[in-house]
Amino acid sequence: MNKSSTSQAVALDDLDEVPPLTTKDFTHAVHRVGLVPVGKKMKINITLDPDIVAWYKTRAGGRGYQTLMNAALRDAMRGQQIAEIVRQVIREELRPA
Repeated sequence: MNKSSTSQAVALDDLDEVPPLTTKDFTHAVHRVGLVPVGKKMKINITLDPDIVAWYKTRAGGRGYQTLMNAALRDAMRGQQIAEIVRQVIREELRPA
């Protein structure tokens, strides 16, 4: 790429000419998991039994235990949704013709 180029495209052999990332670049970034944008998390206050918190802290090695709790809640939510779908399908199949 030469100095007079106005193109934003970067060839693979020109990677050494890529400008460094700035804070402004990161303000437009979108956090994705499996190509699906992840929304911002909501802060809440919750009271849990000490043994539950200790168990998750042990599994996470101290840091990241809240992420494990969030994943467990998401799995429970998905499991409940799947159970509701299966129940609905069974009801429809058992409905008299």
